[in-house]
Amino acid sequence: MEFNEKLQELRKNKGLTQEELAEALYVSRTAISKWESGRGYPNIDSLKEISNYFSVSIDDLLSGDKLISIAQNENKSNIRNICGFLFGFIDLCSLMLVVFPLYPNTVDGYVYSVNLFAYSQSSIFSVIYWIMFISLTLLGFIKVLMTKVRPDKNYKLLMEISIILNILIVVFLALRREAYAVTITILFLVIKGFIFIKNAQIGR
Repeated sequence: MEFNEKLQELRKNKGLTQEELAEALYVSRTAISKWESGRGYPNIDSLKEISNYFSVSIDDLLSGDKLISIAQNENKSNIRNICGFLFGFIDLCSLMLVVFPLYPNTVDGYVYSVNLFAYSQSSIFSVIYWIMFISLTLLGFIKVLMTKVRPDKNYKLLMEISIILNILIVVFLALRREAYAVTITILFLVIKGFIFIKNAQIGR
């Protein structure tokens, strides 16, 4: 007997509706419907809840191979979420490029390092800097938010957009000879590249 059939049998033996079982297990009715129709399996925590609620062992609910498969998939999903959060956090760190004194500003023949708020060498380039850094920061915010709200959704696309934008920023800053800023953006790019590769390996 498959898991979905076992779950249906256990539920009906207790005289429960899908809504009542969902409430008892702290999941949605849609989740119960999905499990009972064989379109998916619960995660490890939900399996433990089902096991405790019906007083049956997890081994009675699932075969060893299927349990290992679920555990592996859940582990991959957790690692992807961590990668996504770290990736977004690195982009949020782009605020450093705004508040840290990384830009040369010439005043009365002297060169001072200033942050982007005080940078006045060129209003045009200053605006471009603001657009680039704020865009990268917003991408990071969206990435971190999606990690909490909609895990595993559009990870790769957001990562690719972020890396492309980061490369453009590195090139632009290098052409402008902003040594300090370009060093930090290259560091961000290397870290994100490592996370991107790790995430791709997990997806295989």
